[in-house]
Amino acid sequence: MSSPAVPSVLFVCVHNAGRSQMAAAFLTRLGGERVEARSAGSAPADTVNPAVVEALAEVGIDVSAEVPKVLTVEAVQASDVVITMGCGDACPYFPGKRYLDWKLEDPAGQGVDAVRPIRDQIEQRIRGLLAELGIEAAA
Repeated sequence: MSSPAVPSVLFVCVHNAGRSQMAAAFLTRLGGERVEARSAGSAPADTVNPAVVEALAEVGIDVSAEVPKVLTVEAVQASDVVITMGCGDACPYFPGKRYLDWKLEDPAGQGVDAVRPIRDQIEQRIRGLLAELGIEAAA
């Protein structure tokens, strides 16, 4: 089977309400049609963290309609790169997938002031990931 023309990246954290939502939003914004972004959580929350919604809105990204999704084996199998953010052993492992673990502070229960630096770290990591994938980040 040939590799897909558009690389697919899955971001996984526990609640899919903060870090993974921010990462998927930045990948979609900066990678556009040249990359597919997914996110999921091993124990998804009911809603996206309001401080995350606010912090992303400050940089022109609207995730207010996003809903945390449960991590599935199918989502991992359909992805070329799986980036975990503190989900521990909950993420299924498949040979042939590229796995990265990003150590980032969990924004859960924190206000927007605490979320901003996490947001900015994620944006920088996404820019680096796009460069590794050979995709030029959008302005």
